[in-house]
Order: sequence, then C-alpha cells, then structure tokens
Amino acid sequence: MEERKRQKQIAELIRRELSDIFQRIGLNVVDGGMISISSVHITPDLLEARIYLSIFKIEDEEKMMAKIKERSWEIKKELASRVKNQLRRMPSLTFYLDDTLDYVFKMEDLFKKIHDEEKKG
Repeated sequence: MEERKRQKQIAELIRRELSDIFQRIGLNVVDGGMISISSVHITPDLLEARIYLSIFKIEDEEKMMAKIKERSWEIKKELASRVKNQLRRMPSLTFYLDDTLDYVFKMEDLFKKIHDEEKKG
C-alpha cells in the first residue's frame, strides 16, 4: 500500500529530527563507525514509526542496536518535545537494522568475482 502525503510528511519530519537528535546525543559516530537514519515509515494510523538505521564500520551491530533501544525512551522524549506542535500524538518508535548497504557490498563482490572468472576463462 502506498504511503499517503501526510504519512510521508511525518516520516520526513521524524527522520530530520532524529538525525539531529542522534548527532546531539553522540549516536551518529560511535567507535570510529557511523550510524545514519536511512528511512522512516509511518503506519497509516500515524501511531507507529519504523526507523531503519544504517550502520557502517561498527563491529558489533547487534550490540549497537541494543544500545539504541536502551536509549529509545530518551530519544522519544527529545523527539516529542521537538514535534509536539506538528503532531497530536507521538508515534511509538521501533528501530530496525537496515542491511541494504551490506546487500549492495555483497552483490558488488559477487559481480567482481564473476567478472574476474570471465577474464581468466
């Protein structure tokens, strides 16, 4: 089902604000790696926000996701204070690991191997 205009507006608002919050509380650069918010999807009833995080060059991604989930109350509180004038109700936040970047790297590696094998043969 395609997102409505209001869903897209709220998703973009939350993405921008969360990016700023992550930067402010020091979650965007951790242990020499980076965390960015790749996308936000809002349910049609506007009560749940699914936040997809892209983690780059961090060894233990699961541990990092656990750390973010531990701080989710603090993140939600900060977000609520920033968007209180634009939203009637604050959606619940659910964080997911966006593995699209890993998939792209794996595909590039496979194509490179195929290309190298074709050169040999």
